[in-house]
Amino acid sequence: MSIFSGIWIPLITPFADGEVDHAALRGLVRRYAEAGVAGLVALGTTGEPAALDAAEQDAVLATILDEARAMAGRSGDAQALPVLVGVSGNHTASMRERIVQLNSLPIAGVLMAAPYYIRPSQAGIVGHFTRLADASEKPVVLYDIPYRTGVRLELDTLLTLAAHPQIQAVKDCAGSLDITLALIRDGRLQVLTGEDVNIFNTLCLGGSGAIAASAHLRPERFVALYRALAAGRLEEGRRIFHALAPLIQALFAEPNPGPVKALLAAHGLIRNELRMPMTRAGAALVERLRELDGLARHEPDAIAAA
Repeated sequence: MSIFSGIWIPLITPFADGEVDHAALRGLVRRYAEAGVAGLVALGTTGEPAALDAAEQDAVLATILDEARAMAGRSGDAQALPVLVGVSGNHTASMRERIVQLNSLPIAGVLMAAPYYIRPSQAGIVGHFTRLADASEKPVVLYDIPYRTGVRLELDTLLTLAAHPQIQAVKDCAGSLDITLALIRDGRLQVLTGEDVNIFNTLCLGGSGAIAASAHLRPERFVALYRALAAGRLEEGRRIFHALAPLIQALFAEPNPGPVKALLAAHGLIRNELRMPMTRAGAALVERLRELDGLARHEPDAIAAA
């Protein structure tokens, strides 16, 4: 059984006065480990890695891994919470060097999107991912997100890449039910939705889980959703998802991670800071988020009517 199942959180990078706030980052790792999430993603899109220099990226990853290990030690668990690491770019050789560096770290795997901006052919995508997977000693999770990269991973491409022993899962943000279903039925890749509003659909189809930015808020309810559906408790899962759906939708009403950070800041967990060109969520949206979050905390089913 692949480890790439359940609810994974693509961690935001907290800032304080323009610098990475490592104390707040440790607090987030503890919060999500205690909520029972399956794993964390470091330096994914939600973590604003494009706004971090190389040294900052390494420091963020080191903090997450260290706190995950510390949490395991305090709880007596044999293994730390798994951490997947985002590796992005469009220069295959540089990405390969980064992956070789990561081989020595105790990570669960690497998350890699198609090369952005240059829009390579499908053959070029296969060659790119194959070279990177060949260099990786850790499992690889493909990231299909064409609205960011400018190129989608076609089904034949995904099925070809599924034959590589290191490529074990896909973060599915393509918006194609046909491809999602075909990958699930093929069975070689674990399918994790990256579109939070599709969590219920993907799990009911037989997908393995989600990498969900919105699970930064009320993570225990997202874990309960996964567990209910994994156990076949459809009505319970539907009830939980319907209660979460308005909050999920509001959290993506403006560019991620602005709304997520605003609500985490309202909880006192981080400062509401982003680095340009990302900006804070607007005041009207923050007010709406506070309203939905209040309903979700105090009346889990009342949010469905909001």
